[in-house]
Amino acid sequence: MSAKHGVLGLVKTLALEGAGDGIVAAAVCPGYVRTPLVESQVAAQAEAHGMPEDRVLEDVILAPHAVKRLIEPDEVADVVAFLCGPTGAAFT
Repeated sequence: MSAKHGVLGLVKTLALEGAGDGIVAAAVCPGYVRTPLVESQVAAQAEAHGMPEDRVLEDVILAPHAVKRLIEPDEVADVVAFLCGPTGAAFT
């Protein structure tokens, strides 16, 4: 958690200090993304919490997140592509 906080602090500082030179900075912070790593953790989490695998996503992995589903990799890619494109230049 502290590493993520450090990255966000760096991005905020870069955005504020770089704005005068036309530098923009943004951090993309999705919830859990559907990756082989995340999907492979379901069985282990089910065993650790003594629950069926079909409950792990909702009751354990996604419980503290606002978006209650796994984010698809292409959704993250679309956001990054937007931010890197000409219309994303206003976001810092």
